[in-house]
Amino acid sequence: MTKRYWFQRLTLVCAFALLAPALAAAQIVRVSRSEPRNAIGFNIGYFVLRGVESRVNDDVLLADLTELAFEVDDFNYVTFGGEWLYAVSDYLEVGAGLGYYQRGVPTVYRHFQNADGTEIAQELKLRVVPITATLRFLPIGRRNVVEPYVGAGIGVFNWHYSEVGEFVDFSDNSIFPARFTADGNAIGPVVLAGLRAPIGDIWAVGGEIRWQRAEGDTSEERGLLGTKIDLGGWTTSFTVHLRF
Repeated sequence: MTKRYWFQRLTLVCAFALLAPALAAAQIVRVSRSEPRNAIGFNIGYFVLRGVESRVNDDVLLADLTELAFEVDDFNYVTFGGEWLYAVSDYLEVGAGLGYYQRGVPTVYRHFQNADGTEIAQELKLRVVPITATLRFLPIGRRNVVEPYVGAGIGVFNWHYSEVGEFVDFSDNSIFPARFTADGNAIGPVVLAGLRAPIGDIWAVGGEIRWQRAEGDTSEERGLLGTKIDLGGWTTSFTVHLRF
Protein backbone atom coordinates (compact mmCIF):
# COMPACT_ATOMS: atom_id res chain seq x y z
CA MET A 1 0.00 0.00 0.00
CA THR A 2 2.82 2.29 0.85
CA LYS A 3 4.62 1.55 -2.41
CA ARG A 4 1.42 2.19 -4.38
CA TYR A 5 0.91 5.50 -2.57
CA TRP A 6 4.41 6.70 -3.35
CA PHE A 7 4.06 5.49 -6.93
CA GLN A 8 0.92 7.57 -7.36
CA ARG A 9 2.63 10.61 -5.86
CA LEU A 10 5.60 10.14 -8.19
CA THR A 11 3.29 9.81 -11.19
CA LEU A 12 1.52 13.05 -10.30
CA VAL A 13 4.83 14.87 -9.87
CA CYS A 14 6.08 13.62 -13.25
CA ALA A 15 2.84 14.59 -14.94
CA PHE A 16 3.01 18.05 -13.45
CA ALA A 17 6.64 18.37 -14.55
CA LEU A 18 5.64 17.46 -18.10
CA LEU A 19 2.57 19.71 -18.18
CA ALA A 20 4.14 22.74 -16.53
CA PRO A 21 6.12 23.89 -19.59
CA ALA A 22 3.06 23.52 -21.78
CA LEU A 23 0.94 25.49 -19.31
CA ALA A 24 3.62 28.15 -19.08
CA ALA A 25 3.85 28.36 -22.86
CA ALA A 26 0.11 28.71 -23.11
CA GLN A 27 0.19 31.46 -20.51
CA ILE A 28 2.92 33.29 -22.40
CA VAL A 29 0.95 33.05 -25.65
CA ARG A 30 -2.13 34.39 -23.91
CA VAL A 31 -0.16 37.28 -22.39
CA SER A 32 1.61 38.06 -25.64
CA ARG A 33 -1.68 38.28 -27.49
CA SER A 34 -2.91 40.96 -25.12
CA GLU A 35 0.46 42.69 -24.76
CA PRO A 36 0.36 46.27 -26.12
CA ARG A 37 2.14 46.76 -29.41
CA ASN A 38 2.07 50.56 -29.58
CA ALA A 39 4.24 52.91 -27.56
CA ILE A 40 4.68 56.65 -27.29
CA GLY A 41 8.15 57.68 -26.20
CA PHE A 42 9.73 60.87 -24.89
CA ASN A 43 13.45 61.56 -24.68
CA ILE A 44 15.88 64.18 -23.44
CA GLY A 45 19.55 64.02 -24.28
CA TYR A 46 22.74 65.74 -25.38
CA PHE A 47 23.70 66.33 -29.01
CA VAL A 48 27.41 66.39 -29.91
CA LEU A 49 28.32 67.73 -33.34
CA ARG A 50 31.03 66.09 -35.43
CA GLY A 51 34.45 67.39 -34.48
CA VAL A 52 36.80 69.58 -36.48
CA GLU A 53 38.74 66.60 -37.82
CA SER A 54 35.68 64.87 -39.32
CA ARG A 55 33.51 67.72 -40.58
CA VAL A 56 32.82 68.04 -44.30
CA ASN A 57 34.93 70.25 -46.51
CA ASP A 58 33.73 73.86 -46.90
CA ASP A 59 31.67 73.60 -43.71
CA VAL A 60 30.58 77.07 -42.56
CA LEU A 61 31.68 76.50 -38.96
CA LEU A 62 35.15 75.42 -40.07
CA ALA A 63 35.39 78.54 -42.24
CA ASP A 64 34.33 80.78 -39.35
CA LEU A 65 36.99 79.31 -37.05
CA THR A 66 39.69 81.12 -39.01
CA GLU A 67 38.45 84.54 -37.83
CA LEU A 68 35.97 84.04 -34.96
CA ALA A 69 36.78 83.01 -31.39
CA PHE A 70 34.69 79.91 -30.71
CA GLU A 71 34.97 76.11 -30.85
CA VAL A 72 32.73 73.60 -32.63
CA ASP A 73 32.20 71.94 -29.23
CA ASP A 74 30.40 75.11 -28.11
CA PHE A 75 27.44 73.95 -30.21
CA ASN A 76 27.02 70.73 -28.22
CA TYR A 77 23.77 71.08 -26.31
CA VAL A 78 20.56 69.58 -24.93
CA THR A 79 18.05 68.02 -27.30
CA PHE A 80 14.60 66.52 -26.75
CA GLY A 81 11.88 64.83 -28.73
CA GLY A 82 9.20 62.18 -29.00
CA GLU A 83 8.48 59.07 -31.02
CA TRP A 84 5.85 56.48 -31.82
CA LEU A 85 6.77 52.78 -31.94
CA TYR A 86 4.85 49.77 -33.25
CA ALA A 87 5.89 46.17 -32.54
CA VAL A 88 5.67 44.22 -35.80
CA SER A 89 6.74 41.10 -33.86
CA ASP A 90 8.52 40.24 -30.61
CA TYR A 91 11.83 41.09 -32.28
CA LEU A 92 11.06 43.93 -34.71
CA GLU A 93 9.70 47.45 -34.22
CA VAL A 94 9.08 50.32 -36.61
CA GLY A 95 9.07 53.87 -35.41
CA ALA A 96 8.65 57.52 -36.33
CA GLY A 97 10.22 60.33 -34.35
CA LEU A 98 10.48 64.11 -34.06
CA GLY A 99 13.26 65.97 -32.25
CA TYR A 100 14.40 69.51 -31.50
CA TYR A 101 17.83 71.07 -30.99
CA GLN A 102 18.88 74.74 -30.89
CA ARG A 103 22.07 76.39 -29.76
CA GLY A 104 23.28 79.97 -29.91
CA VAL A 105 27.01 80.64 -29.48
CA PRO A 106 28.32 84.17 -28.79
CA THR A 107 31.66 84.97 -30.40
CA VAL A 108 34.02 87.80 -31.38
CA TYR A 109 36.75 88.34 -33.94
CA ARG A 110 40.06 86.84 -32.89
CA HIS A 111 42.35 89.56 -34.26
CA PHE A 112 40.16 92.64 -34.79
CA GLN A 113 38.49 95.16 -32.49
CA ASN A 114 36.48 98.35 -32.79
CA ALA A 115 38.42 101.63 -32.84
CA ASP A 116 37.56 102.16 -29.16
CA GLY A 117 39.00 98.79 -28.22
CA THR A 118 35.68 96.97 -27.75
CA GLU A 119 35.07 93.56 -29.25
CA ILE A 120 33.35 93.03 -32.59
CA ALA A 121 30.67 90.60 -31.46
CA GLN A 122 28.28 88.18 -33.19
CA GLU A 123 26.01 85.29 -32.31
CA LEU A 124 26.06 82.08 -34.33
CA LYS A 125 22.90 80.00 -34.01
CA LEU A 126 22.02 76.52 -35.29
CA ARG A 127 18.61 74.85 -35.08
CA VAL A 128 17.88 71.28 -36.22
CA VAL A 129 14.50 69.52 -36.19
CA PRO A 130 15.00 65.87 -37.22
CA ILE A 131 12.07 63.79 -38.49
CA THR A 132 13.07 60.13 -38.54
CA ALA A 133 11.74 56.73 -39.60
CA THR A 134 13.49 53.72 -38.03
CA LEU A 135 13.47 49.93 -37.87
CA ARG A 136 14.66 48.27 -34.64
CA PHE A 137 15.79 44.73 -33.90
CA LEU A 138 15.45 43.36 -30.36
CA PRO A 139 17.80 40.33 -30.15
CA ILE A 140 16.17 38.84 -27.02
CA GLY A 141 12.64 40.04 -27.66
CA ARG A 142 10.18 42.34 -25.90
CA ARG A 143 9.29 40.29 -22.79
CA ASN A 144 12.39 40.51 -20.63
CA VAL A 145 13.65 42.36 -17.59
CA VAL A 146 15.79 44.42 -19.97
CA GLU A 147 15.26 44.89 -23.71
CA PRO A 148 18.38 45.79 -25.71
CA TYR A 149 17.92 46.90 -29.31
CA VAL A 150 19.78 48.15 -32.37
CA GLY A 151 18.31 49.93 -35.35
CA ALA A 152 18.73 52.09 -38.40
CA GLY A 153 16.66 54.40 -40.51
CA ILE A 154 16.52 57.63 -42.41
CA GLY A 155 16.02 61.19 -41.29
CA VAL A 156 14.86 64.47 -42.78
CA PHE A 157 16.69 67.24 -40.94
CA ASN A 158 15.02 70.62 -41.08
CA TRP A 159 17.73 73.15 -40.19
CA HIS A 160 18.28 76.88 -39.79
CA TYR A 161 21.63 78.63 -39.36
CA SER A 162 22.25 82.33 -38.71
CA GLU A 163 25.06 84.79 -37.97
CA VAL A 164 23.94 88.06 -36.42
CA GLY A 165 26.06 90.97 -35.21
CA GLU A 166 28.92 93.11 -36.48
CA PHE A 167 31.27 91.99 -39.23
CA VAL A 168 34.49 93.17 -40.85
CA ASP A 169 34.72 93.92 -44.57
CA PHE A 170 38.33 92.92 -45.25
CA SER A 171 38.44 94.88 -48.51
CA ASP A 172 38.65 98.13 -46.52
CA ASN A 173 38.56 96.90 -42.87
CA SER A 174 35.23 98.64 -42.28
CA ILE A 175 32.82 97.30 -39.67
CA PHE A 176 29.11 96.87 -40.42
CA PRO A 177 26.06 95.27 -38.76
CA ALA A 178 24.42 92.40 -40.62
CA ARG A 179 22.34 89.24 -40.39
CA PHE A 180 23.18 86.22 -42.54
CA THR A 181 20.81 83.24 -42.55
CA ALA A 182 20.38 79.96 -44.37
CA ASP A 183 17.91 77.11 -43.96
CA GLY A 184 16.66 74.00 -45.66
CA ASN A 185 16.08 70.28 -45.37
CA ALA A 186 18.77 67.60 -45.55
CA ILE A 187 18.32 63.82 -45.79
CA GLY A 188 20.69 61.34 -44.17
CA PRO A 189 21.06 58.00 -42.38
CA VAL A 190 20.41 57.33 -38.71
CA VAL A 191 21.90 54.45 -36.65
CA LEU A 192 20.93 53.76 -33.05
CA ALA A 193 21.36 51.36 -30.12
CA GLY A 194 19.73 51.31 -26.74
CA LEU A 195 18.53 49.47 -23.67
CA ARG A 196 15.20 49.80 -21.91
CA ALA A 197 13.57 48.20 -18.86
CA PRO A 198 9.80 47.71 -18.47
CA ILE A 199 8.23 49.09 -15.28
CA GLY A 200 4.85 47.54 -14.60
CA ASP A 201 2.58 46.81 -17.55
CA ILE A 202 2.73 50.07 -19.49
CA TRP A 203 5.93 51.99 -18.70
CA ALA A 204 9.52 51.48 -19.82
CA VAL A 205 12.63 53.58 -19.16
CA GLY A 206 16.03 53.35 -20.80
CA GLY A 207 18.95 54.95 -22.56
CA GLU A 208 19.88 55.32 -26.20
CA ILE A 209 22.78 56.48 -28.34
CA ARG A 210 22.12 57.68 -31.88
CA TRP A 211 24.35 58.67 -34.80
CA GLN A 212 23.23 60.85 -37.70
CA ARG A 213 24.83 62.12 -40.89
CA ALA A 214 23.53 64.96 -43.08
CA GLU A 215 24.75 68.09 -44.83
CA GLY A 216 22.87 71.32 -45.47
CA ASP A 217 23.53 73.68 -48.39
CA THR A 218 24.34 77.28 -47.38
CA SER A 219 25.60 78.44 -50.78
CA GLU A 220 22.57 80.66 -51.50
CA GLU A 221 23.52 83.01 -48.66
CA ARG A 222 26.51 84.92 -50.04
CA GLY A 223 27.50 86.43 -46.70
CA LEU A 224 28.43 83.07 -45.19
CA LEU A 225 32.02 81.90 -45.57
CA GLY A 226 31.17 78.22 -46.18
CA THR A 227 28.81 76.59 -48.67
CA LYS A 228 27.76 73.70 -46.38
CA ILE A 229 26.66 73.07 -42.81
CA ASP A 230 27.56 69.67 -41.34
CA LEU A 231 24.60 68.39 -39.30
CA GLY A 232 26.16 65.07 -38.33
CA GLY A 233 26.86 63.96 -34.78
CA TRP A 234 25.94 61.79 -31.80
CA THR A 235 23.00 62.03 -29.41
CA THR A 236 22.90 60.28 -26.03
CA SER A 237 19.40 60.23 -24.52
CA PHE A 238 17.33 59.13 -21.55
CA THR A 239 14.03 57.63 -22.76
CA VAL A 240 10.56 56.98 -21.32
CA HIS A 241 7.89 54.99 -23.15
CA LEU A 242 4.18 54.55 -22.51
CA ARG A 243 2.83 51.31 -24.00
CA PHE A 244 -0.76 50.85 -25.05
